[in-house]
Amino acid sequence: MPIYSYKCSNCGYTKDVLQKYSDAPITHCPKCNMETMVKQLSAPGFELKGKGWYATDFKGGSSAALPASHCNENCPAKKNK
Repeated sequence: MPIYSYKCSNCGYTKDVLQKYSDAPITHCPKCNMETMVKQLSAPGFELKGKGWYATDFKGGSSAALPASHCNENCPAKKNK
């Protein structure tokens, strides 16, 4: 489940909420009791590890995606050798 950040446009109160995508957005501010909570836009929290899919799979074109040992006689990687 994603974590959403909310901010009250009336008093500035902020809150992070763990909720389903299908859940209704929170509108009630617990600090000022107004219906002014707004979902904030934030950067996703993930990290890519390893060599990277661009460098290993797509950088050299379509023939770089498969090692030569996995190709048959019609493979572009073997034809270039």
